Amino acid sequence: MPELREITSGLLYPEGPVAMDDGSVIVTELQTGRLVRVRPDGTKDVVAELGGSANGAAVGPDGLMYVCNNGGLKMTEVDGKLIPAEGLPDDYTGGSIQRVDITTGAADTLYTECDGHRLRGPNDLVFDAAGGFWFTDFGKVQERSKDRGGVYYAKTDGSSITEMVHPIDGPNGVGLAPGDTRLYVAQTFEGRVWEWELSGPGEFADTDGGDGQLLTGPGGGKLLAGLPGYQLLDSMAVDSAGNVCVATLMTSGISVISPDGASVEHLPTPDPLTTNICFGGPDLRTAYITLTGLGSLVAMDWPRPGLKLHYTR
Repeated sequence: MPELREITSGLLYPEGPVAMDDGSVIVTELQTGRLVRVRPDGTKDVVAELGGSANGAAVGPDGLMYVCNNGGLKMTEVDGKLIPAEGLPDDYTGGSIQRVDITTGAADTLYTECDGHRLRGPNDLVFDAAGGFWFTDFGKVQERSKDRGGVYYAKTDGSSITEMVHPIDGPNGVGLAPGDTRLYVAQTFEGRVWEWELSGPGEFADTDGGDGQLLTGPGGGKLLAGLPGYQLLDSMAVDSAGNVCVATLMTSGISVISPDGASVEHLPTPDPLTTNICFGGPDLRTAYITLTGLGSLVAMDWPRPGLKLHYTR
């Protein structure tokens, strides 16, 4: 089993790692709403102050960073440490998709709604080869209610946002198969990963799944895998073999799901709040993982290269 190497610690609820071409990794901080660059020697620099609660991030075709901002988290103190709690923060005004110039830190808001419905808690996003992006809206969990989430497809110029799947409860990580042939979405509380065949950018294929299985999942999705026991799923990355690598809460690790869903391998980490994974390094064989409870960014050697993203910087 490859050993984990700590790159840095002291991050305030890190998520959304993006491996940069210079060897650094930019992460989001849920608690502060910041983008933070972590250099290979572990030093940290604030890239942008976005407010709310920055979550998933990805580089777009224009070299800008696109960020899912969930609008903020309610925090409570436990044993002298602030941790997320159910409910809305006092300053919550809604979620958004933001666009950030990581050189200057300047940011603008791209989307706050779709067809008149406010975004509640955008969580994660992934770009396709056409330059559009898929993103999930996890929604907000309150003391006695929770939102029903959705999956969206949008363009980077702010001209188009389409609700592709609704409702889907707790959609979190999102990824694309090699060649953009399939879309994957992880459901947090259900511990499931769903897949949709794609016929083009932002288009679902009309298919029965290829094996006669009825597509009765959210939005006509097909179940790729459902994890047993009390395992919650967070964000994901896809490797070059097409494996879906999902950060897994409670059981502390990364669940590696084969493209046909037939096998699931668990790679352990020391934090029950293991939230995100991305691939970087010159050969894409380094997996960067956020350990949110510990406030750390760690790395491990991956047995295969990760799937090269369409856009990097």
